[in-house]
Amino acid sequence: MTKRNVCVLFGGVSPEHEVSLRSAECILNNIDRERNRVFAVGITRKGEWILYPGTDYSLLPKDLWMTEPDCCRCTISPSRGDGLVIFTPSGAVFEPLDVVFPVLHGANGEDGSVQGLMQVAGIPCVGPGVAASSACMDKTMTKLVIDRTEVRQARWHLVTKDDFSDDPADVMDAVESLFSYPVFVKPAGTGSSVGVSKARSHAELRDALRDALKYDRKVLVEEFIHGHEIEVAVLGNHDPIASVPGEIIAGADFYDYEAKYISDTSSTVIPAALSPEVAQKVREDAVTVYRALGCRGLSRVDFFVTYEGAQVVFNEINTLPGFTSISMYPKLFDASGIGCTALIERLLELAEQE
Repeated sequence: MTKRNVCVLFGGVSPEHEVSLRSAECILNNIDRERNRVFAVGITRKGEWILYPGTDYSLLPKDLWMTEPDCCRCTISPSRGDGLVIFTPSGAVFEPLDVVFPVLHGANGEDGSVQGLMQVAGIPCVGPGVAASSACMDKTMTKLVIDRTEVRQARWHLVTKDDFSDDPADVMDAVESLFSYPVFVKPAGTGSSVGVSKARSHAELRDALRDALKYDRKVLVEEFIHGHEIEVAVLGNHDPIASVPGEIIAGADFYDYEAKYISDTSSTVIPAALSPEVAQKVREDAVTVYRALGCRGLSRVDFFVTYEGAQVVFNEINTLPGFTSISMYPKLFDASGIGCTALIERLLELAEQE
């Protein structure tokens, strides 16, 4: 059997660089080596592309992979047919690529930029394409698209960096006229809860806006939804399927970056303890959101289910969700009968489909 040439991209110039390294470790340890010839390419925090020739992927999250003596600078050429260009001491080596798996979270990886490079280069890419990636990465664009569906979502308000710089008092007044405390403040273009805060007062709102605007020029302020945090994994192109729903039991006040990746106080319940009717509604809404935004390959769709009335409320979508050993996307499909290695292989197959 001819092996598929797969480039796994990880790292990246993004606040979510470290999460990407953990996701890549899991994928590289679980990808089927009998079917795939793998090129592990790390992008440093400065934007250098380096081919990692080692097999100890536990070095990735520790940022020690760059110390491997046989590491080479490399790039993916936009010229069709070139594939991966590896710069060795004796000259450039060209390796054709069948699929690229961009295990890149956040800016410069999940926002359509890398997807655009692969489209120009004519290389199939795991996950949604340029337009869907861009629309899902920008939470304001996501909100506008979902507003046109019948899926309920939290009320929201856009704050821009320019408006806040020009007249912070006016911005604060506008927010407080629309919402009661607490509210959530989110940068429009980050994932992994980077820059996300829960504001319970005027002073906390001011600080939350200042912090979020460090990460993006656009920030969302959302109403607080009192409910269960539910996540659904979606897989497929033309006929996507949804996993069983899972619930996040946040160890902190909400499921922030520290609760997700640093502390061990959060837990998950898979499948979530929902009634069959509510579980089905969550899964159907997940597929509706996925299709409305033009996704393909994979995404994780997040919801709230209110404590009172069990109303399903869309929260956000992640087109390249975490793939770490504790991440919900692989865990949800494992609970749905698709193990990690089979899931990765399915994603590669979906990338190759027209």
